Parts: sequence; structure tokens; C-alpha cells
Amino acid sequence: MTPEAPARKAPEEEDVPELCAIPNCGGEAIRHLTLTEARRAFPQLSEKGRRAPLCREHYKEWKKSTKEARKLDRLAW
Repeated sequence: MTPEAPARKAPEEEDVPELCAIPNCGGEAIRHLTLTEARRAFPQLSEKGRRAPLCREHYKEWKKSTKEARKLDRLAW
């Protein structure tokens, strides 16, 4: 048996950075959150998809706005 080669992306898809899901941002996404988690801080997000890519600035904003709720969630376990 020979191992199968991994599927390759099309050349036009290889170097296209994913953009932030926040309207009018356009920054390059560095993190992906579930849509429900991202909507806790950004209610203006669309209902399209399951994941929300966020740029560095919006990820930091999400962390700051949900810090207390995440802390309480960790303490509940």
C-alpha cells in the first residue's frame, strides 16, 4: 500500500489571506471563533457560516469584552 498524497489547493487559493468577519474591517484574520462566541462581543455579525475569522484588533476586543464571562465559566467547572 502506498500512502495517498495530500490534496493540493488550486494556485489561486494558496496565498489568499482570509479577511476579518467584522463589517468594514478588512484586516487579515489570525483567529477563528465559533459564530456564537464572536456574537457575544459583536452582535452585528451576520448569521452566515459557523466560524468567524477575526483580525488581531478585533480578537483583542473580543477578549476584553468577554473576559469576566470566560472567567466565570472557568470557575464553574
